Amino acid sequence: MNTAPFDPTHAHPLALPVGTTLDRYIMHRQHAFAFATGELSQLLRDIALAGKIVHREVNRAGLIDLTGGMGQQNVQGENQQKLDVIADIRFRRALTNGGEVCALISEEEEEMILTGNNKGKYVVAIDPLDGSSNIDVNVSIGTIFSIYRRVSPIGSEPTIADFLQGGHEQVAAGYILYGSSTMLVYTTGHSVNGFTYDASLGEFILSHPDIKTPQDGATYSCNDGNVDSYGIAVKTYLTLCRKRQFSARYIGSLVADFHRNLLKGGIYLYPPTPANPNGKLRLLYECYPLAFIAERAGCRAVNDTESILNIQPTDVHQRTTLYIGAPVMVDELMSLVNPKPVSKQASTAAI
Repeated sequence: MNTAPFDPTHAHPLALPVGTTLDRYIMHRQHAFAFATGELSQLLRDIALAGKIVHREVNRAGLIDLTGGMGQQNVQGENQQKLDVIADIRFRRALTNGGEVCALISEEEEEMILTGNNKGKYVVAIDPLDGSSNIDVNVSIGTIFSIYRRVSPIGSEPTIADFLQGGHEQVAAGYILYGSSTMLVYTTGHSVNGFTYDASLGEFILSHPDIKTPQDGATYSCNDGNVDSYGIAVKTYLTLCRKRQFSARYIGSLVADFHRNLLKGGIYLYPPTPANPNGKLRLLYECYPLAFIAERAGCRAVNDTESILNIQPTDVHQRTTLYIGAPVMVDELMSLVNPKPVSKQASTAAI
């Protein structure tokens, strides 16, 4: 009997370790939080499960007639795609059946969604499928989610106040990117970690531990078709980017653009325009969660006047402008947009 310890350096390539699974990582990390009792861990697993199902639907969309529009609009006034509706249903079912969530806010629904789990301790704000316009052309799309511990009494019916706590009160946030590979990236307020989906195992495997963004970059992401509608400060900044021969990269899926800049360094801009003077991106389920991730990874996330996480929410579908990315790039832009220093505040949220 061979009792020698396993030495991976001498193992056959087919026998090398596959890495740390999401479930195992969550289980080990749970012990790091004094107040963790398992509910949040289960909630993250429920999100991962729905992400696996949406991954499957995205990958076979062209084979089973899941591309194209539904012929109707959502509450945002945007044309719904078939996969928008399917993703909304999948995440709603997973979070309802998981039992830890008492209510949801979705981009696809006007009203708060009650799960019937009034004993659940958490609420979730979610964009089930970001980047709908890219679905039919096989370009990266994603899911964005934000998790809060409810403030209404456990056992009672949840209220809108559970969702309007503010960005600093998030206990976890993340996104799932469906692209050349499917990745889940999330934080519980500490490190930011990325997991790549291995379809052959049916598992998310830790592939990007403790993500830290470069402090500076040479990539900018914005809708160039709107440039004539941008203010003079943003136009000036974009001119500087072009003079420095920075690379313009814009996918049109917020998750994909943010993910690239998070890993490689860059800035994403969605300024106000005459058509959207308050901005176009949704605060609760797009900007808050990405800002929560960004600040833990060393990025900055602001609107025209303040940190995204400092914005006081007044409506579950509230919109805002967004500048997010490498801190050196964001600070330079803000010196033009708003010479008054943008306030910063550390999060006090804890699991």
